[in-house]
Amino acid sequence: MRTLMLHFLLTLATAAVVSAAEDGPVYELRTYTAAPGRLDDVLARFRNHTVGIFNRHGMVSVGYWVPMDAKDGAGQKLVYLLQHPSREAAVKNWAAFRADPEWQSVSKASEAHGKIVIHTESGFLAPADFSPALAAESGPGAPRVFELRLYTTPEGKLPELDTRFRSPERSYFVRHGMMEVGYFHPLDAAAGAGHTLVYMLAHASREAATVSWAGFRGDPDWVALKSVTEKNGALTTKVVSIFLTPTDFSPLK
Repeated sequence: MRTLMLHFLLTLATAAVVSAAEDGPVYELRTYTAAPGRLDDVLARFRNHTVGIFNRHGMVSVGYWVPMDAKDGAGQKLVYLLQHPSREAAVKNWAAFRADPEWQSVSKASEAHGKIVIHTESGFLAPADFSPALAAESGPGAPRVFELRLYTTPEGKLPELDTRFRSPERSYFVRHGMMEVGYFHPLDAAAGAGHTLVYMLAHASREAATVSWAGFRGDPDWVALKSVTEKNGALTTKVVSIFLTPTDFSPLK
């Protein structure tokens, strides 16, 4: 009976994500690894050309960031988030982008001495039903430090994790000075659909993030909530945290 119930909850969670994707919008989280010593060239291409071409083909730039820590690719990687009206629109947008004469010219010129991007990762995301609307511009106190977090759940536990985030875990983030950016679920199985929550927070600084997390983890309300929601086992099997700084051309800072 428990196995059937877990399967039912997982099916509901997956159906909700698919429905959200069909209703739009969808987001695309992309990470580019630059060839050694070529990150500045990648950033220059985005700053001077790529972002404008994205805009021309219906891709909305949410934010562009570079990792702060060596373990996450500092000095080597660019992380960015795009918004598309739908998954189908994303396919059409990328086809139009790649066929754009300006892009073809810029790409060829920038790679005259070799490729400047050697690895690309892309994942499509649907906003969770409890995600705030993504800000179209920077918030107070910008530029800020951003934190991308990925939670992997045991099979069947994602609905429970979502319930905890929906209320009241998010309010404890705010209570301790963290700013919400967005909460998402991957759309594809290879990216963790059905057992992954992806979210982003903003902090006034890296130091402020440390203080905020210490306050959150020591908050009696959070301690009690975690105890109650995990009485039948942990809701996460893996947590990834990546600190990011916005680029000078990022809409969201």
